[in-house]
Amino acid sequence: MKVAVIGATSAIAQEVAKLYAEAGASLFLVGRDETRLLAVAGDLRVRGAKEVETFAADLADRSRDAALVTAAGAVDVVLIAHGSLPDQRAIDTDAAAQAAAFELNATSFIALATGFANVIRPGGVLAVIGSVAGDRGRRSNYVYGAAKAAVHAYCEGLRARLAESDIAVVLIKPGWVDTPMTAGMKKNPLFAGAKSVGRGIHDAIRKRRATVYLPFYWRWISLLVRMLPARLVKF
Repeated sequence: MKVAVIGATSAIAQEVAKLYAEAGASLFLVGRDETRLLAVAGDLRVRGAKEVETFAADLADRSRDAALVTAAGAVDVVLIAHGSLPDQRAIDTDAAAQAAAFELNATSFIALATGFANVIRPGGVLAVIGSVAGDRGRRSNYVYGAAKAAVHAYCEGLRARLAESDIAVVLIKPGWVDTPMTAGMKKNPLFAGAKSVGRGIHDAIRKRRATVYLPFYWRWISLLVRMLPARLVKF
């Protein structure tokens, strides 16, 4: 089995990659920081990966997309896991910063998913990390949420398109996860660890599930938030 992991230096992606390495899979890792990428690759080789290739790229730069997909070649599983969580209040009045955040968290996902859809073997899985933030626009993260809402809608359509090739599209919707991306946030009991979320993603890919909330209780929290009248959604 060959697995491509995009955003491979993120905490969650690393946990998923470890599970594939321990199963003897071949891995194709993509990330922006080449030094960190090589360190992750070395760790995965020690854990039992059959082969580990790396590709350093700024995933906000669309000019490298075609080369990245070509370098990966035919794959069985793709996990698209990169992204950033902007400080919403800091970019409230900055149109360029908002556009850049949307580009990284939505447009780049869509572009890479489109490219990889052409090289996944029949019976394979394309997994994308979205977010519960995409289920409703909120004051605290509406640009990030808008990007993840776009990813959700795109995955629904792509899933229908690829069904005839027996390629599953798995959308992962994590809630709060304790990772470097959320380092500036005050932690609460709803935060999950990257390791448990990584295992949940690995399991969802294995089962070819369509949409998965991680941890599971975020499905019900998100449902409640979606049901709230608009006048009450001020958070």
